[in-house]
Amino acid sequence: MISIEEMGMLAKEAGYAAGKMTSPEKNAVLLKAADALIKNMDKVLAANKADVDAALANGIKGAFIDRLTLNEKRIEGMADGLRQVAGLKDPVGEVESMWTLDNGLIVGRKRVAMGVIGIIFEARPNVASDAFGLCLKAGSAVILRGGKEALRSNMATIGIFRDTLKEMGLDENLVQIVEDTSHETAEKMMRLNGFIDVLIPRGGAGLINNVVRNSTVPVIQTGIGNCHVYVDKSADFEKALKIVINAKTQRPGVCNACESLLVHKDIADEFIPLVSKALMEKNVEIRGDEKFVSMVDGIKNATEDDWATEYEDYIISARVVENIDEAMMLIRRYGTGHSEAIVTENYTNAQRFLNEVDAAAVYVNASTRFTDGEQFGFGAEIGISTQKLHARGPMGLKELTTTKYIIYGNGQVRE
Repeated sequence: MISIEEMGMLAKEAGYAAGKMTSPEKNAVLLKAADALIKNMDKVLAANKADVDAALANGIKGAFIDRLTLNEKRIEGMADGLRQVAGLKDPVGEVESMWTLDNGLIVGRKRVAMGVIGIIFEARPNVASDAFGLCLKAGSAVILRGGKEALRSNMATIGIFRDTLKEMGLDENLVQIVEDTSHETAEKMMRLNGFIDVLIPRGGAGLINNVVRNSTVPVIQTGIGNCHVYVDKSADFEKALKIVINAKTQRPGVCNACESLLVHKDIADEFIPLVSKALMEKNVEIRGDEKFVSMVDGIKNATEDDWATEYEDYIISARVVENIDEAMMLIRRYGTGHSEAIVTENYTNAQRFLNEVDAAAVYVNASTRFTDGEQFGFGAEIGISTQKLHARGPMGLKELTTTKYIIYGNGQVRE
């Protein structure tokens, strides 16, 4: 097992070569890697079964197991994701703008590869495939450090990609997986300045906050999603019920799932029994304020921590609010800047919500589950950025590159 520093050196060399690859070369690798993933599906499934069995034996359950588990359909989805990335426009080399100065210099802004991207993630093995495809197409090498629970799955998947690169006469170190999942090695990776150009954490609040606090490598913060759905007093109940149920239960273990429900006081008596029944039928545990608890049996009393919690599970916090102003105040206080939704038939309130709520994605009459690069039409994405510098929202190929200025002269010197 090589050290993280040695991996950084290998990645830097590989990244230099990746930045010079043409679009057809990168696409050929991605298509062959997709075919290899399907051909070796049994190997990946066997490795994943060992991971899932070990997690279950350690008492892990619920949405975590769903995130960890691979099956034929999910692996086919991973392969399709690589093929989809191959079909996307390559941002590397694109000259975004060009202008001529009074002194005759021609200045252009050109999109270029990052070099080496580091990704620290938890127990979602499909991330390994997504990261390889996106980083390669963006012209960069990638170092992956996944959670210990998914190590066998990640190694099997990345092993297939490394074999593909070797078979094509390319540097297999375009993608590397850190086998040592200790905190010490993760911390060394966070300080690999000079080798890793940007670090992207993907996972729960604990992981992301740890990376943001401890990394000396520039970080793009992703994914903590304490997302709210606010049901306004003018809401269409049929729409509202569909949106709340979808946002909470369609896939509860992901960052764009709804974690908090806010209901206007004027519709509380009628709407709370309906939404509570619908959520409970989906086995969602509701942690509510006094109004929710008093109206429906089986609802637990929410604590202060509940309003700020990203559950990633079949749990939701719920409370009644005076008006849209209180709803937006609570979103400011407890939200994480990810995705927020209002259900309303009031145009003014819809526009206020869009304009005043500070989040990467703000919805009117739609589920927060749509905050996703593919759903937005960008193709695959590496995560949802909740910060404001460099990238915000779904991070696709363009967000995994940077820019440089190119200047054409004819002997000009500065006086």
